[in-house]
Amino acid sequence: MQIRFWMLSGALALTLSAPLAADDRLSAVIADPARPATEAARDQYRNPFETLSFFGLRPDMTVIELYPSVGWYTEILGPYLAAEGQLIAAHWNMERDNLPEFMTRGRAAFDERIADTDRFGTIEIIPFDPPAITRLGEPGSADLVLTFRNVHGYKRAGTFGAVLDASYEVLKSGGVLGVVGHRLPEDREQDPEARSGYVHQSWVIEQAEAHGFRFAEASEVNANPRDTADHPSGVWSLPPGLRGGEETADHFRAIGESDRFTLKFVKP
Repeated sequence: MQIRFWMLSGALALTLSAPLAADDRLSAVIADPARPATEAARDQYRNPFETLSFFGLRPDMTVIELYPSVGWYTEILGPYLAAEGQLIAAHWNMERDNLPEFMTRGRAAFDERIADTDRFGTIEIIPFDPPAITRLGEPGSADLVLTFRNVHGYKRAGTFGAVLDASYEVLKSGGVLGVVGHRLPEDREQDPEARSGYVHQSWVIEQAEAHGFRFAEASEVNANPRDTADHPSGVWSLPPGLRGGEETADHFRAIGESDRFTLKFVKP
């Protein structure tokens, strides 16, 4: 068993991390050669086995993935849940006026990815566009809600509270909200719009608790101490974005992907 201490809002918090349970199915899905090699290369930074195990993923769960974009995690969650569980993709609202081109392109890539129902099963896709569209399903119907690297967008749009409320409503009692986000050092001033992509971990915890969740545990599985979180284009300077172009690409590749918090919240 691992014991971690860290300072949070002036108080000493204790985290107990039990050894990860073996999950041969999850390991097999992650190692499947059908996964795109360029995506599997990101495993060293995104640690899907450790991350999903930390959140308590099981093959018979109903899981909601918020804003899956082109589907990096869907590539794992879909095949893993196909036989016994249900994956629901709460995706961008494609009926929105003046839809950004990256959303149109990303959704087309997502739809193409999951068209192989033999691998992915039947993934339910629902629009999610808080505060206008916030229904994620029947109240108390989901075991796990996941959001990966989206918190900065919620903060910029001022919708994190609505996201938390929607997640709380759809989860069963004892259900888990799993959050991975780009971490801003606590001694750094937080941009209210999170334009760098980095967000204080303490703020995420405070917001989730204010909306009814119980903070269960934090993991450092997606930490990257090489990330100084002060790059010219924020998190997008780092891979896979590399917005500085080839001139700075080697420098940022050497850093790797962003330093990230990995937080587990439970609905009482």
